[in-house]
Parts: sequence; structure tokens; C-alpha cells
Amino acid sequence: MSKSKDIREAVEAELAFDPLVNPANITVKNMTGEVALNGTVPSYPQYLEAAAAGRRVAGVTNVHNHLEVVLPPGDYRDDPALTTTANDVLALNITVPDGVEATARDGNLRLTGTVSYGSQRAAAEIAVAGLTGVRNIKDDIEVSHNTDPVDVTVLVQDALERYALVADDSDVTVDTIGNTVMLSGHVDTWAERDAVVGAAWMANGVVEVDDNLFITG
Repeated sequence: MSKSKDIREAVEAELAFDPLVNPANITVKNMTGEVALNGTVPSYPQYLEAAAAGRRVAGVTNVHNHLEVVLPPGDYRDDPALTTTANDVLALNITVPDGVEATARDGNLRLTGTVSYGSQRAAAEIAVAGLTGVRNIKDDIEVSHNTDPVDVTVLVQDALERYALVADDSDVTVDTIGNTVMLSGHVDTWAERDAVVGAAWMANGVVEVDDNLFITG
């Protein structure tokens, strides 16, 4: 059996194993570790979880999520109702700063506002991702940048040295241009990649993370 088929079958098995995903309408294609997910799922959380399941499989170097969220009739919410619900949820979430707002259009949520940290922007997405009626999220939240780029580089490098998931002999490098953090080097797994990218987003003033990490699998 070819390695390509091994990876495809492993991703299919992981999708079937994951209780948060219904894989009935998902097809998996693999080209040397580049996995594509096609088909439909009935909710946005399943859209996210299917990609996460694919990334857990050994040998997968990237997941291209082409899944479409097709809501069951009972899960549809009109734009005003979904907008109101999303903004209520954001207002009640202590990790999301004031001023972050949501607007719905045909199940697609657009998030706007300004935050100090990338982790706060991620928290806003997480807060509304599981709402009934959401088909997709477009995150247009801006991250304020009032920190010296040199300080950002040092903060991220120090964080990577503390993280258990990042190997002591890691060749990951952190460079900063303005308030964009550029990551390069090699990581063994998606979990290690997520740890590195997450560390970059946690630094104050980071407005963009340029992920050039190579996953060796």
C-alpha cells in the first residue's frame, strides 16, 4: 500500500473516530502529505474540527479545508437574530474587549473592532463559532500595535524556550518586520506548529504572523 493511500485512509479513520465530526459527506484527497477535505458538514464547529482531525494524523503537512457548511433547515437564523445573538455572546465574554462587534449576512459572521492581543481576536472567534446558524466567520478585528518590534521578537523567543512542545534543539527562528512576526524553520508535528504560532500571537502588538514553518511529520 502506498504512503499516499496510508495517509488518506488514516485521515478518513480519524474523521470517523472523532465524535465531533459526521464524515458522511466528506471526501479526503492526499498528495504527498497535502490533504484536501471536500464535501459538506452541517455546522461550523464540524468544519473546524474536521481540519483539526486531519492535522492530527502523522505524515500530514498541510490541510486544505474546502468543506462547505450546509445548515439543516432548523438551524437557520435570519441576519438580525444571529447578529443580536453574536453580539450578546461577545459582550458577555470576559476575554473579549469592549468594542468588538459582529454582523451576520446569510450565516456568515463578520467580526470588527480593535484588540491589544491576537489571543483576544482568537477568543472572539471561539466565542461565536458554536452559535446555531453560523456558516463561516470573517475576522476583520484589528490588533493595535504600540510595542517595539525588537521587544516582540524577544518575547516570542523567550516563550518558545519555555514551551514543552518545542524541542530544545529546534531550529525555529523568529524575525520581526514592523509588527509582523515571521516564523521559519522545522517542526515535527502540527501540535508543535500550533504552539509556535500561538506564542507569536500572544505577544502584545503583533498584527500579523507570517507562518513559514515546515512540518516534517
